[in-house]
Amino acid sequence: MREIVVIGGGNAGLSCAARILRRRTGETARVTVVEPSPTHTYSPMLSYVGSGMAGLSSVCKAQRRYMPSGARWLRARVTRVDPQARTVALDNGTELDYGDLVVAPGITPDLDRVPGLQAALDGPFAATNYETQLATKTWDLMSGLREGSAVFTVRFDDAACGGVGYKPLFMACDHWRRTGVLGGLRVRVVVEAPELFPEPRVAGHIADALRRYGVETVLDARIESVDPDARALRITRNGAPETVDYDALHVVPPHRAPAWISDSGLGDGGSVGRVDVDPETLQHVRDPHVWSLGDAAGLGVMSSGGAIRSQSPVLVHNLFAAGPAQFQRYDGYTVAPIALSRRTLLLAEVDRQLRPEPSFGVRDLANPRPWTFLFDRWLQPALYWKGILRGLI
Repeated sequence: MREIVVIGGGNAGLSCAARILRRRTGETARVTVVEPSPTHTYSPMLSYVGSGMAGLSSVCKAQRRYMPSGARWLRARVTRVDPQARTVALDNGTELDYGDLVVAPGITPDLDRVPGLQAALDGPFAATNYETQLATKTWDLMSGLREGSAVFTVRFDDAACGGVGYKPLFMACDHWRRTGVLGGLRVRVVVEAPELFPEPRVAGHIADALRRYGVETVLDARIESVDPDARALRITRNGAPETVDYDALHVVPPHRAPAWISDSGLGDGGSVGRVDVDPETLQHVRDPHVWSLGDAAGLGVMSSGGAIRSQSPVLVHNLFAAGPAQFQRYDGYTVAPIALSRRTLLLAEVDRQLRPEPSFGVRDLANPRPWTFLFDRWLQPALYWKGILRGLI
């Protein structure tokens, strides 16, 4: 029987473990899931919590309810992996042997990378939907703003589903317009990329919405620090320093994978420290018994929950394939659901070359529509809890 250890009890880890255990043909497997948290968090819903459209009860649920039937759950943290000995060391002193290892711990905000950011988030004028307990603060901060300056940041390469950073911006602007205060506010978005979005059609829709709400755009900026006392974002643009003042700030922080990935020799050497896997087969480039998917996998694409739905079946197939000749290939599909108001949303679906790749064969999904907003807010969460985590979708 194949001994498989899955590190991570999030979307990537649980959906992959469930698919492994649902296999009805070929070699059987014994699956151990290593996850320290008793709570499972559906992170995409945090955007709606931060917009006053959902509560944390729809985001956080008991982990035990979604652990795949037949899996052994170890509530512990990984401290190191030895790919030569095929062992995983845990913080409780346990050492696990594995035949194959699936690394899916996700990535988390790296607040220390931006000086002053933690202090700003601890204060009253800054928030982020990327920290579960701060999402409700986002709504309190933005809904209470009546005058002054609101600043939102967006980043792609080193954040989980970076395009979603536009959601709090546009839903706040829609709220301010509906309550009649938008005209008295100065709203700016600071994008740590040379374009609004890497796919031109989606970037065009975002640009239209920015003009409609009167949002000032600061492109190709690098956030250097935050001064919470002065309520100032320090950035560089075109090599020159600038200051962006704020009365309310929503930030998409840089993220990082767990340090033990790089410490164990599994990392790709990048700033995030993702797992160095073949971006098509999801197999580690040096250790054939190590696999990875999700936000912590170095796949060269914008990470997202929708991407995991394409990655998981490929990884599970290749895990049990007789050899590389039988491997399936992940084409880099990923998706960013971007709300452009409190009732319209587009699905930015692209492949590895940033070409549109509509999952239902309907290119119109890249246009903002009310029904895609309803899908993202109401139907997608139901599919997640009842189908995706159980390896059915």
